[in-house]
Amino acid sequence: MQPAAEVDQLRAKLADRDATIALQAKTIAALTAKVEVLEVLVKKLVEQQSRNSTNSNLPPSSDGPGGASPKTGKKPDKKARKRGGQPGHKGSHRVLVPAEQVHEFIDMFPARCDDCHESLPKTPDAAPTRHQHIELAPLLPHVTEFRRHEVCCPSCGYWTRAHYDDDVIPRYAFGPRVAAVVSLLTGVYHLSRRSTVRLLQELLGLRISTGSVSNLERRMSKAVKPSVEEAWAEAQSAAVKHTDGTTWLEAGVILALWTIATAGVTVFKILSNGQGDTLETKLLTSTKGVLVSDRASALKFWAMHLRQICWAHLLRKFISFTERDGPTRTLGRELLDCTRVIFAYWHDFKEGRLTREQLATRIAPVRADFERTLRRAIDSNIKGLSGSCSDMWEHREALWTFVDVDGVEPTNNHAERELRAFVLWRKRSFGAQSKRGHRFAERLMTIAHTARKQGRDVLAFLVACASHVDDEPMPSLFATT
Repeated sequence: MQPAAEVDQLRAKLADRDATIALQAKTIAALTAKVEVLEVLVKKLVEQQSRNSTNSNLPPSSDGPGGASPKTGKKPDKKARKRGGQPGHKGSHRVLVPAEQVHEFIDMFPARCDDCHESLPKTPDAAPTRHQHIELAPLLPHVTEFRRHEVCCPSCGYWTRAHYDDDVIPRYAFGPRVAAVVSLLTGVYHLSRRSTVRLLQELLGLRISTGSVSNLERRMSKAVKPSVEEAWAEAQSAAVKHTDGTTWLEAGVILALWTIATAGVTVFKILSNGQGDTLETKLLTSTKGVLVSDRASALKFWAMHLRQICWAHLLRKFISFTERDGPTRTLGRELLDCTRVIFAYWHDFKEGRLTREQLATRIAPVRADFERTLRRAIDSNIKGLSGSCSDMWEHREALWTFVDVDGVEPTNNHAERELRAFVLWRKRSFGAQSKRGHRFAERLMTIAHTARKQGRDVLAFLVACASHVDDEPMPSLFATT
């Protein structure tokens, strides 16, 4: 082979090699880019999977079986802790029924002296040892049958049947107590209509259809409406009120379920997500008093100096910051430390170890440190950190209301606890199937939660509402007698 040909052949081989190397480099660069993207996606997925009620805005009801399992802290040693009450635990004992509620007394006297065996007189003891046995009386429905007889006139032979007297024969086939029990089971204890039918038949021997259960719900919903409106007015006028919201379903359509909770009343309201059902026009019609809530944008109409933003939400957010890498973790730890100090001072105040003036004095430097750190987090321009902290900064005036105003808590746990029962109902029933259904739900839950706060017997109050007649005053949830 000529030298020139050999040179051309080598050059061709080198060109092929260079082309192959260039192609491989291009492939490597593309794969590296894909790996980087996948790493980011994996990191986000891991972060999302680790979110729970302790490190995010998710409510505790969203946690899986066993509740939240935070990454921080050591798990307790199960082997070191025995089952049952722990040392120092006072324990709990069954409380005896008061004497005025006892139906039968059986007095027992010793026959002979345990020492000398002489006969003993039956002398009552001022403080005898008491034992109680409790049994349920047979639970049977009380059925009244009205018989309208037909009688032949001895004078003219005309047959006359007893007239239908509205004052004697009740309007409904089922009485007020049946209506109250059915509504309590379906509207408060969240049993399905079919389960309610079975329970009433097996427990009380009461035969009733699912259609009758639906009719009784409608009847009770109408009966308690004035009391719900009374509770609503009370909630609107409260000096301090908590509010929170979640989703609700009506025949597969997503609605919004909100609550207003105060020390003495809790009301629920199911709203559509349309423009007409704004919180300002349908939920919080009076902007008086302090509103405790999260940072929901729907509540921006409320004056900032009359708001208290929930620090529990902020705490969970800061915990989520500490679970990331780099400056986010550092800033998250600083914000978390400030928050924990704030809660420590608040608990000291609640337990009487600090006066309100001392609380304000202790909080002041922590507030300054917190706001400086918050400002640094905003200026860092870190994605996922700066935006959240900017929103907190916009609400900073509403972070410290609890320091100066009596009755204001630093968290919105009150409203979240009230809402939890409704959330559990939603999980089991998937909401309601009609507007009438969700009106019944919100009204019965309003009555139950408010009556309990007022120390009222829920069943007795429902019976009173169902028994109401037009010429009598409506029973009040807030009666003092």
